[in-house]
Amino acid sequence: MIKKAIILFMIATLMAGCSQAETSNFEQDEPVEQVQAEVVEEVEEEIIEEQEEEPVDPKEKIDLTLEPNESGRIMVLMYHNIGEEEEEWTRTPENFKKDLQILYDKGYRPISLRDYATGNITTPQGYTPIVITFDDGNKNNFEFLEDGTVNENSAVAILVDFHKKNTDFEPATTFFLTGDVPFGQRDLISKKFNFLIENGMDIGNHSKNHANFTEASSELLQKEIGEQIQYLESFVEADDYKVNTIALPYGTRPKDETKTQYLKNGSYNDIPYENIAILNVGWNPGYSPYDNKFNSESIPRIRASEMKVDNVGMYNYLEYFDNNPDERFISDGNADIVTVPEGKQELIKSDETKEVYIYDKK
Repeated sequence: MIKKAIILFMIATLMAGCSQAETSNFEQDEPVEQVQAEVVEEVEEEIIEEQEEEPVDPKEKIDLTLEPNESGRIMVLMYHNIGEEEEEWTRTPENFKKDLQILYDKGYRPISLRDYATGNITTPQGYTPIVITFDDGNKNNFEFLEDGTVNENSAVAILVDFHKKNTDFEPATTFFLTGDVPFGQRDLISKKFNFLIENGMDIGNHSKNHANFTEASSELLQKEIGEQIQYLESFVEADDYKVNTIALPYGTRPKDETKTQYLKNGSYNDIPYENIAILNVGWNPGYSPYDNKFNSESIPRIRASEMKVDNVGMYNYLEYFDNNPDERFISDGNADIVTVPEGKQELIKSDETKEVYIYDKK
């Protein structure tokens, strides 16, 4: 910094000298402007060299007073319907808005399922990532009205509106779709899919016919998964967009474990598929993607409801994390560093490719 100050002083002195020279009568070998430009260029190069010599350690930007803990648990929330009456699998618009507001106030911020599954946690430091999902693709999730607007009481409209009012709460949500008419409006499928993608939401697979996978043959598994992927992707304009996440229908898996592989990899009509995340029904928070126990092929979910949740619903776990903050994932704000307090490092995968930063939490 002292060197930089001296260089800047030299610039000022030279500039002043050159300015005085402009008013003198003796001849100059070079124009004053050219001399000034050369001096400034030389100084800028020295400043750049100095900056390159003193790189900033990204760990210094991590605020340890926020007590980051990237070994903590992450909730993957499971919704189904938005409707006028509260039911076991239905949230009213008012209650869904309440859910979002409470999550926001308690410091939870949505990330995409893709980012969770691949360990790309970009949540701002001090906050906790969550993953929001909807199953089945019912019309009440996403409806275009006759005037071209989105039904304000649909899930998509509520998510987008909440984001507009709270820009740090992304509408990142995965909609797992089954059947031939996702979201219930056949002529608007492509328009809806591209709207979702453009607004930071995702399309997931929920099988072609919502089949029970328990006794399914390897051929049926690949047909249910692969055919639906191809169908869904046919409506997407972006060439590089892949439908590569699946929520298992009824949460079922093949009894024959040799067939489980087809949940992740397989092919239909000679077109291969690969899922990067396989979601169960479940009733507990997911592990950190950096935890030894994390398995992207078996991700549990929590029912986002207040009816018949058997004390393992979203609000039960919100209370649990309030009472047990050491169990909650707290982001360090840097996707390339895994920050954990002393004593939690044994939870982190031994082959973790990111830098692991251990600090003494007092």
